[in-house]
Amino acid sequence: MNRVENDGDNLLMVLAALANPHRLRILAVLSRAGRNYVSQLARDVGISRPLLHLHLQKLEEAGLVTNEYEVSAEGKALKFFSVTDFSLTLTPAIVAEATTSLTPKTIQPPSTESN
Repeated sequence: MNRVENDGDNLLMVLAALANPHRLRILAVLSRAGRNYVSQLARDVGISRPLLHLHLQKLEEAGLVTNEYEVSAEGKALKFFSVTDFSLTLTPAIVAEATTSLTPKTIQPPSTESN
């Protein structure tokens, strides 16, 4: 099982990837069904293929899913995705440690917008 790296930037990327209901559904479907190709996965999750691609890209960047191509019997290339075997432990101490390794590009000032 791969533990999610606790450096600040990686932890932020993983948490951002998990902070979307579509991406959680994608992980749930892949976790239950094993690997799946894009068209079937889009149907199973109930979203369009372009939207699915956007979410899969975020999940891949965070290291939560992987992909591989296979050629069907008809000669069509199919892109299959699967969930990586990851583990995430989050405690106040881990968050505190992760903040020490955030790069300046990920540290954003608080919003100054008023409601």
